Amino acid sequence: MLEFGFKSDKGKVREINQDAFFVMPEESIFLVADGVGGHNLGELASRMTVADIATFVKENPIPEDADADYFRDYFLDLLFLVNDHVHGVGQEKALGSMATTIVMLYLKDGDAYVVNIGDSRAYLIRDDEMLQVTDDHTYVNDLVKKGIITKDEASNHPNRNMITRAIGATEDIKPDFFTFKTYPGDILVLCTDGLYGEVKEKDICSIIKNSSHMRQACAELVDTANSNGGGDNITVVAVKL
Repeated sequence: MLEFGFKSDKGKVREINQDAFFVMPEESIFLVADGVGGHNLGELASRMTVADIATFVKENPIPEDADADYFRDYFLDLLFLVNDHVHGVGQEKALGSMATTIVMLYLKDGDAYVVNIGDSRAYLIRDDEMLQVTDDHTYVNDLVKKGIITKDEASNHPNRNMITRAIGATEDIKPDFFTFKTYPGDILVLCTDGLYGEVKEKDICSIIKNSSHMRQACAELVDTANSNGGGDNITVVAVKL
């Protein structure tokens, strides 16, 4: 039986919460999205995305005998369909910039499958270590990978929030897909940059490890992010195996 928790908050600076999330414990699917766009367009994009994903999964159950290749095609095809919808609505209504990040987790038979677009992250906590599973699709992360700036410099770069991939931004998308073995006691964390931008990774790990339940962990993480400034919307989903 999975133990999970979640919490979302608009933070201390933003007027609205453009983050969205959805948990589907019966399907072992969890997702977090961070909307991008002015005039509430990010809120619309993120909520459309999670709603579309939830509806698709409910209407297209994953077969019990499906394998890893099936899962990859299933989730990548799903995101292409969602992108077409979000991008199409933006173009049809001349809404301008309307996009969202997405990070999604699926658990099946001791394996984890993660797909992401943008800079919302998935982490794996095992024993006392926390590993970032996903790769940030951002301008500054591209600079880090090219050796132009350091990771420390990236954290304070003026363009650190500039994402390079998102649902709805363009007609085409390039999701990343990850799969790995899981073990009892592993904790998977999905979050938006409003959390990891305010709370250091070692503190995220410590708070989760020292919490009695994932609900408590998520609530404390959001409170800590707000105490550290709350400069952006904050959303976190934590799943303990």
